[in-house]
Amino acid sequence: MPAKSIHKPEYQTLLELLIEVRNRAGLKQAELASLLERSQSYISDVERGGRRLDLLQLREYCQACDQDLVGFVRRFEKAIAVRGPSSAGRASR
Repeated sequence: MPAKSIHKPEYQTLLELLIEVRNRAGLKQAELASLLERSQSYISDVERGGRRLDLLQLREYCQACDQDLVGFVRRFEKAIAVRGPSSAGRASR
């Protein structure tokens, strides 16, 4: 059985980028939460991997951090390319 996506190295990369984007924007979790009209614990859960974001939520997160979604995805793709493909990534290509 394949590993759940939250256990893949790519997911850790995603979480690291989310934190990096927020930090670059100069926002604390509580400040980002306020911009998104969410609780600080929501942001904490997202950044720890306890809560997954759908595409619309990821877009809102990026916008609140003054980050273009397409640019974010490009950075993510570049970061996972550096780490090397996962076995699932190789199988789907």
